Amino acid sequence: MEEVDVAIVGAGVVGLAAAARLAPGRSLLVLEAHRRYGVETSSRNSEVVHAGLYYAPGSLKSRLCHEGRRRLYALASEGVFVKKTGKLVVAAEDSEIGALEALKNRAEQAGAQGLAMIDGKEAARRCPGLKAAAAIWSPETGIVDSEELMGYYHRRAEAAGAIFLFGSPLERVESRPDGYVLSFGPSGERALARVVVNAAGLHSDKVAALAGVDVDAAGYRLRWCKGSYFRCRRDMPIAHLVYPLPEKHGLGVHLTLDRRGGIRFGPDIEFVDKLDYDVDPSRREAFARAARRYLPAVSADDLLPDTSGIRPKLKAPEGVFPDFVIREESSRGLRGWIDLIGIESPGLTASPAIAEAVARLVEAGTQ
Repeated sequence: MEEVDVAIVGAGVVGLAAAARLAPGRSLLVLEAHRRYGVETSSRNSEVVHAGLYYAPGSLKSRLCHEGRRRLYALASEGVFVKKTGKLVVAAEDSEIGALEALKNRAEQAGAQGLAMIDGKEAARRCPGLKAAAAIWSPETGIVDSEELMGYYHRRAEAAGAIFLFGSPLERVESRPDGYVLSFGPSGERALARVVVNAAGLHSDKVAALAGVDVDAAGYRLRWCKGSYFRCRRDMPIAHLVYPLPEKHGLGVHLTLDRRGGIRFGPDIEFVDKLDYDVDPSRREAFARAARRYLPAVSADDLLPDTSGIRPKLKAPEGVFPDFVIREESSRGLRGWIDLIGIESPGLTASPAIAEAVARLVEAGTQ
């Protein structure tokens, strides 16, 4: 039976970032159910580098978003495509200006930098064709190529000696005084790890349950929230991201850019109980209607079904963005077991900072 210092369950962007951070000086094993890294949430998102506008002051989401953003922009020098585009958060009607001002004030309390209120005329100058009564300008928002970022983390981890076992879903966990015996893969392979990092994304609640955590009592039970995207087939002279005011369970159908300047609208919100990434073409009109609130020229004929993603959501009161769970579980009798639960947006932005937080827990637990 292989013995390692650390095992990471899940090779999404967070698991990869943790592997890159933890591998130097340790024996490290990464278990991934799929045949490659980043198949689920990490490769199916808006690829936005968030500026921390939406998260409660003092929350993990807020703190790790700000720290992660600074670290991500620094990776441009390492060959990762990351670019500041700036973002407009739009009040489409005069009646929304109060909510926009409240969002700006709360974001500044949480540490968001460089925000400015601008009027509708200035917003339309920055984004031709925009309909806005007012907008927040966020200069720190940007985009990142998620595949390049994951490839960077993967290369760093492997160069430091990390072993990746793809196609190896975790099946069983046995707690022992010297660590955890993990049974995985189609042939029932086993490994003993002194520390386990549960970075299993959509399945992290189930992995926590394998270790013996009562996920309902702990508040770890996840809901899967699907979001679809439609791509705009028409060229439009837009250089910034455009968002409406946030909604009950998300940030609204917003306009994002890829590295080639292509425009996508999304995501919408649909709670699901299975992994299904099909995009329903009949949603085209609803997407066009949402986009027309701030970009009146968009028609349903402009939109083509693109991709979809599913994010792991923790339950929370209406209108509340639940915080990340990043927790070492000694208080539950699971010393050296680290759970990462509900890592949705801004998980991509925060990934290098989450890796640092995990490293601190690992170092504290192995001293």
